[in-house]
Amino acid sequence: MTAKPSTADWLSILLLGLIWGGTFAVVRVALDGYGPVTVACARTTLGAVAMLALMWAMGRRVPRLSGRLMGYLVAIGALSTALPFLLLAWGQQYVPSAFAGISMAALPLFVLPLAALFSDELLNWRSAAGVSVGFLGALILIGPGVLVPGAGLSAWGQIACLAAAFSYAVASILTRRCPPLDGVVLTALSLAVGAVILMPVMLLTEGVPGWTGAVPGAALLFLGLLPTALAALIRVTVIRSAGSVFMTLVNYQVPVWSMAIGALALDEALPWRFFVALALILAGLGLSQGRNLRALFARAAPAG
Repeated sequence: MTAKPSTADWLSILLLGLIWGGTFAVVRVALDGYGPVTVACARTTLGAVAMLALMWAMGRRVPRLSGRLMGYLVAIGALSTALPFLLLAWGQQYVPSAFAGISMAALPLFVLPLAALFSDELLNWRSAAGVSVGFLGALILIGPGVLVPGAGLSAWGQIACLAAAFSYAVASILTRRCPPLDGVVLTALSLAVGAVILMPVMLLTEGVPGWTGAVPGAALLFLGLLPTALAALIRVTVIRSAGSVFMTLVNYQVPVWSMAIGALALDEALPWRFFVALALILAGLGLSQGRNLRALFARAAPAG
């Protein structure tokens, strides 16, 4: 049985929420100096280098890779790093960082029906109701303007952010079905696959990147080292210590942090529909995961 969450686990969850919630604002800053493919490629490559170095330092070794395991690694690397990083970077050229953050809150709502279809997790009435409420929030988040002819690149940017959330969800299902593999090794190899995919795309479309200034350059370093590499390590540590249900608490924080940081640091406007959409998505998450969350907090509560 997973151990009771420690103080370090709770602090780690808060830190992860802040790091991932701030990622979207940092992507927006990096886009001031670099193209979206370069931002996605630099983030993936720096993260891969950091995680491969960590894997080596921890003495973790790559096991014998069967054809089946290689197939999973390629698919997970493409769908958990290369594609969503590229979609988010491209989409954030046309939408506020807060929109991207709220879009990520819908990720677990994509996972639930996919897990029922392709994994061993049944979709009960509570989960189905939660997914329905959350998807209503996603529709409100996009707004009616996306269907209007001539909506332009803003509409495509919104679709790209939600498509990134869906890509993460598919990668999550594949990760669950992947043959047993050490978490650090899986993270390092997935990022390496993403870097191999994005590198030639970057060179063909945007060329070799140069130094465009301290601010966008620092943003690229932040993206590669904190939300991509360090956060991955914290995530693995927390799941091993307190369990995957405890880890879902991050999903409730990320959109809140992304909205707050976008408004305060980037002076982004927050339309009323953002708040309505966030409330519905979080309500959907709470409804679909209510039983697990109640059990989690009962386990975390002090005895006596």
